[in-house]
Amino acid sequence: MRKVVSLGLAAMMALSLTACGGGDTAATTAAAKDAETTAAADSAETTAAAGEAAGAEAGTIKLGVIGPLTGPAATYGIAVANGADMAAKEINAAGGVNGIMFEVQAEDDENDPEKSINAYNTLKDAGMQMLVGTTTSKPCIAVAAETANDNMFQITPSGSAVECVANDNVFRVCFADPDQGTVSAKYIGENKLATKVAIIYDSSTEYSAGIRETFVKEAANEGLEIVADEAFTADSNTDFSVQLDKAKEAGAELVFLPIYYQEASVILKQAHDKEFAPIFFGCDGMDGILSVENFDTSLAEGLMLLTPFSSTDDSSKKFTEDYVAAYGTDPNQFGADSYDAVYAIAAAVEKAGITADMDYSAMCDAMKTAMTEISIDGLTGAGMTWNAAGEPNKAPKAVKIVNGAYEMQ
Repeated sequence: MRKVVSLGLAAMMALSLTACGGGDTAATTAAAKDAETTAAADSAETTAAAGEAAGAEAGTIKLGVIGPLTGPAATYGIAVANGADMAAKEINAAGGVNGIMFEVQAEDDENDPEKSINAYNTLKDAGMQMLVGTTTSKPCIAVAAETANDNMFQITPSGSAVECVANDNVFRVCFADPDQGTVSAKYIGENKLATKVAIIYDSSTEYSAGIRETFVKEAANEGLEIVADEAFTADSNTDFSVQLDKAKEAGAELVFLPIYYQEASVILKQAHDKEFAPIFFGCDGMDGILSVENFDTSLAEGLMLLTPFSSTDDSSKKFTEDYVAAYGTDPNQFGADSYDAVYAIAAAVEKAGITADMDYSAMCDAMKTAMTEISIDGLTGAGMTWNAAGEPNKAPKAVKIVNGAYEMQ
């Protein structure tokens, strides 16, 4: 298998040219800054002009993005839209893929399967040729049925339910739910974080229930004792007193939370009120907890989560700086997943020799094979590859919240 040089690194390097100079006076410093600003502006104009010229000649591939841009899960969808937008702009500024430009259009599904299908149809009508999405699992499963019928290439950054990639036209960047549960149990056991573990999960979502199931299976192999296994549903996600009391009474040293960050923030507050302070451990749905409005982030101190991305890690420093400059907020794993998804598309388009004038079904047929033949160094993993089942191969990582920031473990 030929290893494709990371387009992400190449593009970021191309966009990261810096000038340095010095002087003994404020005037000299100001002049140097003016010259640097002028040079940067000229360079940007030249790069943009070159990109536009190449795009006009080689054409444009239209990428659709679907996710919750409004509502309780908007943190995820907005990050996915931003990540795709940022990657496309970098690739275009670097000359595209053999001159082919990428155009991104995002549509809101409010984390609702029916609205996600509507969003898909809207994007199709607008000329979408490949889909980056959807963001969350239930909508992803619904839309995947549509893309299979249409033979439209789809790569979901964060749809983690097994069924999301049930069809051969769909790939994903994140780990599947079963993998997250298994790897979490292994990480806890191998790092001897605890022996007595409680689980609090949402039985009404495929995401949470799927992770919990494989976690329980692997826990036995890791010498972990499940002392409490407590469920809640979307209709009972504001009061976790019963679940926390059972975990505390059972002597849980660690509470596994395969849930989304909104409910997790409530659990952490209620645990603090009960003076219950075990280790709390979550998965990728926990990413975003530091951004919850009116949440005391000190309550998340020491919380751990399985995620392949940290905005404070040295390897993602440039991406984080550029993301903050462009969108005014720190990136999360969902943004990084989406960024990697677009770079994976770019690598596969190059590998397959796809041209912009191909119809989306022909593109999809070529992408199915090319995705299994590429390797990219992304934000969420080095040397990432994909198998024919659409699953990624990359090393899992965990982060810990220390002093209000993620610290890679």
